[in-house]
Formats: sequence, C-alpha cells, structure tokens
Amino acid sequence: MNVARYLRRSALPGPWRLENVVGQDFSAAIVIPALAESAAFPETLAKLECNPSGLLEKTLVVVVVNNTLDTDSAAVDDNRALLERLRHYHGPIRLGVVDAASPGCELPLKEGVGAARKIGFDLVLPHVRPDGFLVSLDADTWVEPDYLPALYAHFAGKRGGVVINFCHREGTTPELSAAIIHYELFLRGYVLGLRWAGSPYAVQTVGSAFACDLQSYMAAGGMNRKTSGEDFYFLQQLIRVAQVEPLSGTTVHPAARLSSRVPFGTGPRLAQLLHDPDNERDFYPAEVFDLLKAWLETVASHLDASEEELLRQSAHIAEPLAAFLEERHFAQNWRNLRRNHRTPQGLHAAFHGWFDGLRTRQLLRRLVETSHGWRRCTEALPPLLHRLQLPVAGTPEQQLHLLRALRI
Repeated sequence: MNVARYLRRSALPGPWRLENVVGQDFSAAIVIPALAESAAFPETLAKLECNPSGLLEKTLVVVVVNNTLDTDSAAVDDNRALLERLRHYHGPIRLGVVDAASPGCELPLKEGVGAARKIGFDLVLPHVRPDGFLVSLDADTWVEPDYLPALYAHFAGKRGGVVINFCHREGTTPELSAAIIHYELFLRGYVLGLRWAGSPYAVQTVGSAFACDLQSYMAAGGMNRKTSGEDFYFLQQLIRVAQVEPLSGTTVHPAARLSSRVPFGTGPRLAQLLHDPDNERDFYPAEVFDLLKAWLETVASHLDASEEELLRQSAHIAEPLAAFLEERHFAQNWRNLRRNHRTPQGLHAAFHGWFDGLRTRQLLRRLVETSHGWRRCTEALPPLLHRLQLPVAGTPEQQLHLLRALRI
C-alpha cells in the first residue's frame, strides 16, 4: 500500500509533527508514548544506547509526549520537563520528538495511549524505507543490547509481525513483586490455553513487545485509538493480514508498577491484587480451553456444514457455547461467510476473522462465569501444563521462572 494513500485515509488529523528528524531512509522506527515519564525514560534511553551503533544509526526512535486538556497538572509539568530534555538530547540515538502535550497540541479529550501510539507510527511512515519495520516500546521498559540485532535479523528475511519475549522487572516491595509474578503467570497461562485450543490468537499482546513491517502495519489498518488494550486490538488485526510469530534472541523488561492511567492493564491489575488478595482467583480453568479446542476443531472439520448443523454441534460441546453463538448471530454470519468464501482455506480464515481474539476472550469468560468458575493460579495452571506436556513447578515464582526459561 502507498504511504500517502494510507495517511489520507487513516491518519488522525491534528497539529502534531515530528521534530528533530532529518532523512527519509531509516530502516526501522521505534515509537514510544510517554505520559509523566521524565523519571523512568532516561534509563530506557540508556538501555537503547547499549545497542550496536551501526543499527542505532539506521533506526529512528520517536517519543510521543502526550496528555489531554484534563490531565492533572503534575503530569503536565512532568511532560514539559521531558520535552525540554528530549529536545536537547545529544547521543548516539536518532531521536525524534512529537509534542502532543503543550497548549494547542494536546490529545483530544478521552484519547490516550492508543492515539499517542498511532500518531507516532503514522508520522514516522514517510521516514522509513518501504521494506522497513516498526517497533512498539514503552517509556518504562528496558531493552537488552541484543534488542536491535534480533529485530534486524528477523526482518532481514521475513515480513509480518513479531511478539517479543518479555520479563517484568521486580517490584519495589515484596508485595508488588508477588503481584507481578501472579499477573505475568496469568498472561502466559492465557496464551498457553489458546495454544492448547489451537487458536490463531495465541500470542502475547503487550504494548512494549511487538513489531511489524511497514506494509503489514498499513494492511492492518494502522494502530487503533483505544485508551486501553490498543496492543490487543492491533495485533488481532495484524494476525488477520500477516503471520505473527515469536521473536527469538532478545527480551524486553517492563516495569512492575502501579498505575491508574488506563482502565485495565498491568498497573490497574497490580493495584487490584494488592488491594484485595481474593482477586488472585482469576485464572481460566483448563476445562474452558478444552471446550474452545472442541469448538475450533469442529468448525475446521465441518467447513461444508450448515449453520444449523454447527449450532447443534456447539450445543453438544456446551450449552453456554451455543447460547453465546446465537446471541452473536452466528447463523447469519456463517451463511455470509460460506457465500463469500468458496475455498475451504478461505472460509476457515474468514471464520477466524469473525471469531476473533475478542470473541474468543468473551466466550471463555462466559464459560467460566456460567459453569466452571474462576480458579487460583495453583489450581488452574498444572492441568493446563500437563495437557501441553510442559513441566510443572512447586510455587508460582518457580513456575514463572520455568516458563520464562522456556520462553513461553
């Protein structure tokens, strides 16, 4: 797709521009949204500077400093300090700045991190080579010295998207460290469950840990403007148009810290866990992934079946599944999919476009809440790991260490 055409159709209109950037032949761009990050970002920048100088020279790093008109004054002051610091940066990184924080440049009300990421990605498109790639990072996430080498090695021979291995840093208190262990195990357990079920959406959706080539970014419609979960929704779109796979060779390290900037995600979830230990009963049991697996396999093996037959089959699997499908007008959608896709491969892909990552998550939640119940980590993970023939450890901390070592 042509960049100019994409921008005409999809760019968010506004006063934002890319400062301090000269050149239009970068091989890659890293986009980092920042809100009240003047304390955290210098260390993130220092970690990036440890990457090979030859790759840093080819890579544009853009920080989108952002707030809205109703952002609290302390955060606005913090953004002002960060902008000043970035504008006077002198170092090995080709650093660009987007001011979405100063008077007249603020994000529209009710916008947030999704809009900030989108503005950054869309502004860098004219400066990146057509065969280049785009990377999403957060202002509080550390990278390793092999970060850029791993990304460049992958995109030298492949297109599509990657999810990058992640490992949260320890919390500043024992309680916070315990909470991040729980949360990261939840994230990994959910994706393992999707893998067991055979879902194409079995990838981690962490905002600081994904990348894709420029053409796939535009084919996916560009970044969305969600104030939370923008990473989830973007990767869901990307999976529909390109292959998304794990990146080998490096790990990113998000901070374990509390935050109320977004309605859900790492910060709010940690706050919930610290406030109410009963929140630890939030893992999906292995049995609901069994039901998802049965449903996905049924569709894959009955692509010539009518909507009535598939609904009958779904009722045999689980009544809540059949009710869920009827509520979402599966019959009408299946008829339309069969009419528009004549080959089995095309129909199967189109089904997963309809039964996407969001509907998958909604179904699993329905199955839990109607019949199976939420479980604690130590109740839910061992049966799932046994199904996948993965080792089981004694404590949550040991289990997380093991999964991290296996990079799953």
